[in-house]
Amino acid sequence: MITVFGSINLDIVMPVDSLPRLGETVLGERYMMMPGGKGANQACAVARAGSQVAMFGQVGRDSFADEALRLMQEKGVDLNGVGRGQTPTGCATIWVDSSGENAIVVASGANMDLKAEQVPDEALTPDHILLLQMEVNQQENWKLVERAKKNGCRVMLNVAPAGHVPEEVLAHLDYLLVNEVEGQQIARSVDLEEAVPTKLPRLLHSRYGMTCILTLGGAGSLCFGPEGGWSVPSLPITPVDSTGAGDAFAGTLAANMDQGTDIEEALRRATVAAGICCTSKGSQNTIPPASKVDEQLGDLPAVRKLA
Repeated sequence: MITVFGSINLDIVMPVDSLPRLGETVLGERYMMMPGGKGANQACAVARAGSQVAMFGQVGRDSFADEALRLMQEKGVDLNGVGRGQTPTGCATIWVDSSGENAIVVASGANMDLKAEQVPDEALTPDHILLLQMEVNQQENWKLVERAKKNGCRVMLNVAPAGHVPEEVLAHLDYLLVNEVEGQQIARSVDLEEAVPTKLPRLLHSRYGMTCILTLGGAGSLCFGPEGGWSVPSLPITPVDSTGAGDAFAGTLAANMDQGTDIEEALRRATVAAGICCTSKGSQNTIPPASKVDEQLGDLPAVRKLA
């Protein structure tokens, strides 16, 4: 089972021809409001991939809260760990240009009220994987990582958005998931700033023992861990909106590790889920079910084993 500790937002998505430059106003024809937040997105991805998942997060008592929780509820995510307080529900504004690239501003709101103590020890057993991101109070993340490791729970950290991760936390991780920007920040913080970005998974695995996955957008991903190394190409698609792709990747990867899938196959399935996600507008609403991933798995080019 997966325990997700993370953010819950309501996303306001605005399609535009081009992303605004500093001081520029760009007009769009419409906007969409839909559930989001990296924690909630990844919880939905876990559920869509076929694993049981419990969400621990925080929302307000405002009109945004129920809508922010709607898709998780529909997908069968356990929401008993979601608290409601006086701070407004988190909100993100997402601009998506005609090529599918995006720019995002997040007002954290109630997400910063989330506490590690909301997660009981029963959700941090050796039969669980704890999945975290960086859109909540990071000190609460680190408290929870420490508890999880004491209880024998596996831990997967998606360093998104980029932020500092203490070395003692890196040493406790089973899985570290970063993109190029996030990986470079981790590298600088542990004196690996001279490293070529694509060498980071190997170097971080060698130093801390975890499985490190570096996502490279359209170039696929690289992974190094105790089982070896892999270069995984991306799914051939025409992107429409990349907003939820990283979360689809993380949640699908976690679910497959929970199900006992070997790491190479888990990476393939996560890559296909992320690629499918890019072919529609939105985030949570675009995450595909396992059956859809099955249908397109054969479209993924061959994975290369690395020495």
